[in-house]
Amino acid sequence: MRVGTVREIKNHEYRVGLTPESVRELVAHGHEVWVESGAGLGIGASDADYSASGAAIMGEAAAVFEGCEMIVKVKEPQAGERAMLRQGQVLYTYLHLAPDPEQTADLVKSGVTAIAYETVTGPGNSLPLLKPMSQVAGRMSIQAGATALQKATGGRGVLLGGVPGVLPGKVLIIGGGVVGFNAAQMAVGMGADVTILDRDPEVLERLDNHFEGRAKTRFSNRAVVQQMVCESELVIGAVLVPGAAAPKLVSREMLGCMKPGSVLVDVAIDQGGCFETSRPTTHAEPIYVVDGIVHYCVANMPGAVARTSTYALNNVTLPHALRIADLGWKGALKANPHLAAGLNVHEGKVTYEAVARDLGYDYTPVSEVLA
Repeated sequence: MRVGTVREIKNHEYRVGLTPESVRELVAHGHEVWVESGAGLGIGASDADYSASGAAIMGEAAAVFEGCEMIVKVKEPQAGERAMLRQGQVLYTYLHLAPDPEQTADLVKSGVTAIAYETVTGPGNSLPLLKPMSQVAGRMSIQAGATALQKATGGRGVLLGGVPGVLPGKVLIIGGGVVGFNAAQMAVGMGADVTILDRDPEVLERLDNHFEGRAKTRFSNRAVVQQMVCESELVIGAVLVPGAAAPKLVSREMLGCMKPGSVLVDVAIDQGGCFETSRPTTHAEPIYVVDGIVHYCVANMPGAVARTSTYALNNVTLPHALRIADLGWKGALKANPHLAAGLNVHEGKVTYEAVARDLGYDYTPVSEVLA
């Protein structure tokens, strides 16, 4: 199979779909790899590094889209990229379709076979291709929140860890999954006063045992969310419903009880965000203020630490890329039901139920596509 990767064009996105090491693995399996010139510069990988790994270097993205049977990316294709997709081609990347009707419509129209990293499953209903970026985003959310709390950026002027004689900042983490756990690790390490909310008693027990009192846990309901949002200076939105739009857990009305200059960091913004006042921002302009509350809603947070993120991502995406290239997309999906869960769009049909429901499409089960 001819596999291609291109330079990411989303604002301040420096990750790349394939590292030189991943290219070498694909070539060793007998496949041809085309790489757009400059695609790896954001992670410190030159065209020469890719050439040494066996890739052919293409001068522009259009050549890669036109000539390759599978496109491996990081972020969802932008409008100009979607216009280059075609029927019979495989797109393997993060998609986050539920809050993005324009992208979904374009993918449906293109006829492409689109496999989304974020809905590929693992044992125990885990999301292994989302996990490393959730780990990065969770840890970054505390860094970003700590910076946004500084007075120069419009924040309250609070140091999360406090100092002797001054109380630490209060951090609320809504959601105890991978993002929430990693956010809590960072916040606890900085000495903040940390509370984690979740609705799963087993998750709460696991977190309580792990942190041994260094972070508090509470069962999440509307009353508790409102109370804790009002008390906290940094709120991390870390709630995920796989493939579906994130639930809105913090209303605009709740902002009225928060201390001026407090900060909301919405890690769920890729799926539409879990705060009513959230809207996607970029690394170029990461924050905005609503009713005196600072919002950080960057939709590609891990792109800021591109080298770490790219290598962590390739560790989990490459095995499936090899399967698709070795067996063809249909053979790979038939052989691996976890990978089959990643199929979101195929030849004009929406094949992921939550996306079809949220955006009003007829749902076509993957089993029908593979029959």
